[in-house]
Amino acid sequence: MNLGKNFIHPFIKSAHYNFQQHRTIVKVRLKWVKNRSLDHIIDVQTDLKAACLIKDAITRSSTGYLTAKSLSDSQKLLGLTVPTLRFIRRYPTLFEEYPHPKYPSLPCFRLTQLAQMLQEREMRVFEECEGDTVERLCKVLMMTQNKVVPVQSLHSLKWDLGLPNDFDRNLVKKYPEKFRVVKERNGLDCLKLVQWQEEFSVSKLQEINEKSVPLSTDNANSNGLVGYGRFKKGKAALEFPMSFPRGYGAQKKVKAWMDEFQKLPYISPYEDSRGIDPNSELMEKRVVGVLHEFLSLTIYKKTKRNYLRSLREDLNLPHKFTRIFTRYPGIFYLSLKCKTTTVALREGYRRGRLVDPHPLSRHRDKFHYVMRTGLVYRNKAADFLPQLDNLVENAENDTAEEESDEEEIEMAGECYDSEAEVGSDDG
Repeated sequence: MNLGKNFIHPFIKSAHYNFQQHRTIVKVRLKWVKNRSLDHIIDVQTDLKAACLIKDAITRSSTGYLTAKSLSDSQKLLGLTVPTLRFIRRYPTLFEEYPHPKYPSLPCFRLTQLAQMLQEREMRVFEECEGDTVERLCKVLMMTQNKVVPVQSLHSLKWDLGLPNDFDRNLVKKYPEKFRVVKERNGLDCLKLVQWQEEFSVSKLQEINEKSVPLSTDNANSNGLVGYGRFKKGKAALEFPMSFPRGYGAQKKVKAWMDEFQKLPYISPYEDSRGIDPNSELMEKRVVGVLHEFLSLTIYKKTKRNYLRSLREDLNLPHKFTRIFTRYPGIFYLSLKCKTTTVALREGYRRGRLVDPHPLSRHRDKFHYVMRTGLVYRNKAADFLPQLDNLVENAENDTAEEESDEEEIEMAGECYDSEAEVGSDDG
């Protein structure tokens, strides 16, 4: 069954008739609640991402090094809150500073032996996870209206989606039956899905429910969707996992709101939504589903809000779709750390750790451990690397014991309406 861009499931048509005319779900005024655990993760990974981007830039350089001059204006690009030179000098286990061959007063930076060995390991991880990467990229394209995404937008999301630096060249060349680079009317290079991949059209939420609730042929279609008849009886199985900040779940208004929301039909993010009233509650739940699925596809179950904004039209999201993040705090967490706004999927974390870490995130954990070890192992890379797996695992266990799910702190006076924007960012 081909669910192409023009396919509209009969389930949507029925739901469209019943729900698009009225908005009956109560609007609740909520307070922004800070989660120290998730904020700490975002803070740490901002530095980790910056270090990895510098490492990649040095690897791509024909000289094998970068000068202080070439790094001087990269602070904003790297998302750092300190000057790049001060940042890179914090990590001598990764970056070795030495004078330029021709201009001794000009500092240069190259990878240490340990960083080079970690880079080689990372390349192997990409190779081993290539099938998973191809599936993730296909699913992102399948969620869009025209099965096309600007390459520039995907490059911004490389870190979050776990894409290799040369994905738009090597993956396209290796999988011509799935991807093609095309030139759109605006002149931008775009990645296009060549053929619909039916085996990838099941969302993460459907997978969760299929594992927990056995689906029979009379209550689900071939794509795993709960039938509309079953929904009418109040037995819809597809419910979003929710984890409210302390105190929210016990509030009667919030509970009533979420109960009504969960009873609405679930529309797969891989189905065409252009037949749904954009002002309906059904469309709102569809938007929640799209954002939930997109964040589920990321390595760390989070991304910057502005990256999602760049895909707004492609994903058929409303102009003010970012209100969803503050309207549904049981599903999403909005962080204002590091002078930007990051959106995280709450269900992706437990006790300060990823619930189901990807092999690439495990490798990046090792990279981060090396960042934190200082000078101790700087000249002992060959001896240190075999111990790295055990050292990182022990460090993670120590961290998990210290972290708690109950770290949310209500920020007095920082209220937000579920219909209002929270924060602004530059990237």
